[in-house]
Amino acid sequence: MSEPVSAVPAATILMLRDSGEGIEVFMVERHHQIDFASGALVFPGGVVDQGDEDPALRDLADGAETLDDRMLAIAAAAIREAFEECGILLARPENESQLVSDKRRTILEPYRDQLHQGQVTLAEFLRVEKLRLACDRLVRFAHWITPERMPKRFDTHFYIAHAPADHVGVHDGHESVDSVWITPRAAMEAGRAGERTVIFPTFRNLELLDRYASAEEAMVASRERHIVSVTPWTEQRDDGNYLCIPKDAGYVTSEEKLNPSG
Repeated sequence: MSEPVSAVPAATILMLRDSGEGIEVFMVERHHQIDFASGALVFPGGVVDQGDEDPALRDLADGAETLDDRMLAIAAAAIREAFEECGILLARPENESQLVSDKRRTILEPYRDQLHQGQVTLAEFLRVEKLRLACDRLVRFAHWITPERMPKRFDTHFYIAHAPADHVGVHDGHESVDSVWITPRAAMEAGRAGERTVIFPTFRNLELLDRYASAEEAMVASRERHIVSVTPWTEQRDDGNYLCIPKDAGYVTSEEKLNPSG
């Protein structure tokens, strides 16, 4: 039997805002030619790249003192991916407490593609533009690891963050082809109705987010919640196959019956 593929470190970010309908989260539709979760409605995110692991970022990130090198790289990846995929930038001008304004963010827009193409590193971008990553604005929300039997595996840390009120989220047109601000409940209903593809980890985290009435409530509760690492597994039962996760992970649902074809 072949050895399992190593899980690649990755980060996902749930960008939150409040609306008249309740809490909303920014989601993107994955490009249909992407290998993983093609066509699915997902939160922005991706794998940690070499630039996210640059030791120089420790001096270019607020909140870095609370993170070890591995978690700093993952937090940096979450902020970079949010900027690349939805244009929302969690960064501050040097010596300022407020995040970059939308006017400044618009000027920085060309860097989205340059970062995505590897034409500039994250540290270079921050130094040239005199910015600091706002890692202190991220709150850990979940940790999921792809099962060993899968051909592609990810060790993914989920974060939540308040979206800056004046930043306009727009998908990148490369990895994602559509985007939407949506309530967790509406996203789940679209998944159940077959109007959107919502994969198991995304659905479970939407379900968890739907507990909260506001972005701040979600942030406060997540700071206090113990994060349990989740590696799903399948169980064969008399009435069929079930996809399961640990009950102590705190999710609303800890198992789901698979379709015969699944």
